[in-house]
Amino acid sequence: MPKKLHFLLADDDSDDRLFFEMVLNSLPEPTQLRTVQDGEELMEYLKKTKTLPDVLFLDINMPRKNGAECLVEIKKNEKLKNLPVVIYSTSLHPEMADKFYENGAHYYIKKGDLEDLEKILKKMVTIFSAKEIIYPKRNDFILTI
Repeated sequence: MPKKLHFLLADDDSDDRLFFEMVLNSLPEPTQLRTVQDGEELMEYLKKTKTLPDVLFLDINMPRKNGAECLVEIKKNEKLKNLPVVIYSTSLHPEMADKFYENGAHYYIKKGDLEDLEKILKKMVTIFSAKEIIYPKRNDFILTI
């Protein structure tokens, strides 16, 4: 039986959290989702949890602490630095993508419609189900459909 993947989504938009959960639950692979609403809540959760998620989907524009700040804090923390982080945002700017890549994010995904989200999440399940998660080359960092 395949291992259940644990996803963590940090996103302040309740609709985006709902759509993410709906699509993830529609996939045949076993998954579990935890959501947080902002960067402060994310960092508190990560520091307190005994079991880290398999992958973090991180929105950039959040209140209290944005995704860029969270990424830097995660990668500087000994307990959290190996946590795979996928930037998940409505905006996609190449110069921002370069900075996220340099700061240790694994992938950058631009939010799209539900069909796009389903394709991306299927791809993410495949990638993060692998025994060894390989850090992508820069050309493979931005995932598109």
